[in-house]
Amino acid sequence: MLAVDPLALARHQIALDRARTARKPDLLAHKLERMSASPLAFLRGAAPLFYDLLAAHPTLAEGPRGKGWLTGDLHLENFGAYRRLPPHQDASEREEVAFDLNDFDDAVIGPWRLDVTRLTTSLILGGRELGADGTRVLELAHHLLNAYVAGAFEGARSPRMPDPVARLVDQVATRTRKQLLDARTEVVKGRRRFVRGPRYSELPRPIRKRVATAFRAYVDLLDLDVRPEHESLEVVDAAWRVAGTGSLGCVRIAVLVRGKGGPNGGWVFDMKEQGEPSAEALLGRPRRKDRLDPATRVLTAFRECVAAPPRLLGTSRLDDLSLFVRRLSPQEDKLDLGSLRGADLEPLAKYLGGLVGRAHARAATKLPKRAWNEADIEGIVDRAIAIAGIHESTYLALCRIARDGSAVGKRRK
Repeated sequence: MLAVDPLALARHQIALDRARTARKPDLLAHKLERMSASPLAFLRGAAPLFYDLLAAHPTLAEGPRGKGWLTGDLHLENFGAYRRLPPHQDASEREEVAFDLNDFDDAVIGPWRLDVTRLTTSLILGGRELGADGTRVLELAHHLLNAYVAGAFEGARSPRMPDPVARLVDQVATRTRKQLLDARTEVVKGRRRFVRGPRYSELPRPIRKRVATAFRAYVDLLDLDVRPEHESLEVVDAAWRVAGTGSLGCVRIAVLVRGKGGPNGGWVFDMKEQGEPSAEALLGRPRRKDRLDPATRVLTAFRECVAAPPRLLGTSRLDDLSLFVRRLSPQEDKLDLGSLRGADLEPLAKYLGGLVGRAHARAATKLPKRAWNEADIEGIVDRAIAIAGIHESTYLALCRIARDGSAVGKRRK
């Protein structure tokens, strides 16, 4: 029997977040607000807690074999639309909009079951947002896992995009660079700059002075066949970017460069601090000879797992910080889980499971001797139910603490 104290776990999570947001303490309240939105939102922002639980209760980490690159923080909202070159095409080809795994900040080499169990847990916790009762959610979990097995072990090809994914892809395909710029920047005296406010704020002066150097280091590491012209990468503005949930508090820099030129031709880049993956709480640190710089780890996992990742992914450093760098495109977006219809859920669960299965097979380092069977799937569902229950109760405990304001030093009157 599992012995857990939800209030203690919630306080532990808040302590982790307080440390994570130490550079910008005002972000602690923002993160608590985001994590209080739903049990799924709490899971999204609490990857270290997930692995702490598995380390403290090893039976929850058990399961079938298979090993390779993982996203490390897999959940329902770790998929999204983005622009890429079609697989096996050269840089001169026209880009397309794709939908795939798109967040590898917590990537690590480990047992496949960790990704799969976390994704299944997120499905269970997200059931109410999907409009599905418990029985329906468990049916969807089995559809997801069976599609995963087909993708990982049977070489199943990706089925036709389910309607919600196709609608998202069609919706974002027509977005323009100007729309992206208008949403994030303003024109001042003929030049674009980030709009300072909730999403962007001024960088601390020591960081601001070194942004151009860090960005140039990223550019210098890009392959020559994809590297844009020097003039298009002139830095126009830079700001502290507030985005995400689990990553709130890390150094995250938005960089606006000249791009195609003129006030409507700029490109926006994201330079994001990377640390050690959350799963190390369970797996331990790799041997020194196998250890990668954090941003290189993220880049490697992205390229190993995704057949055609976005263009211009790269790395840089800012003093002792390891930065993962990517260009933002107007096409980047996620599914709105609350807008899904009942008929959408089964095809979507199968599609997501298949995407993960194929990604794991593509990036495998150790293939199991046999495919996962029904007993393996049932075991993952059972463990995901237990983990979801712990997260649900810890989420409510966190909401209780956040409600009285004590987590951020202001007690509710």
